Amino acid sequence: MKHFLQPDDYRQDFSAYTAEDLRSRGIRFLMCDIDNTLVTYDDPEPTPRLLAWFKELQEAGITVGFMSNNDEARVSRFNRELGFTAFPDAHKPLTKTMKRFLKESGLRREEVAHLGDQIFTDVCMARACGVTSLLVPPIKDVLTPFFRFKRMLEKPLVAYYVAHRRSN
Repeated sequence: MKHFLQPDDYRQDFSAYTAEDLRSRGIRFLMCDIDNTLVTYDDPEPTPRLLAWFKELQEAGITVGFMSNNDEARVSRFNRELGFTAFPDAHKPLTKTMKRFLKESGLRREEVAHLGDQIFTDVCMARACGVTSLLVPPIKDVLTPFFRFKRMLEKPLVAYYVAHRRSN
């Protein structure tokens, strides 16, 4: 049994999660965090590389959406041209938003994955909701004392997961 703070998978970049890989896991919907998972906080819109990845996923029948703790203005601007399902102010690790999405979408938990860069928000929320938890390292970390402290706590957890994964 996996630990509550342990993702189902950890890769070095969002694009390492290919459409083929997600489909082999039975994933039909990939809910993504935005900031530091897909782009930096400084990128107001999706990059060409990210758009190509979204296209690959969609062509394989995987729907993409966003679940972010950032505000409506940030998420709306990022999603403006895409028009994906989006949930700003999600208050992760609280589960209310993901549970609402699951209920409204009609998808089974096994068909949904959440991709993020933080253990204490993204992984915890996904694990609590029973959806697949996919983790990537932050692209460009925020250097506030709070985030530095959180990353300090996450570092040994990620190292443990990576070591444990390799030993299996």
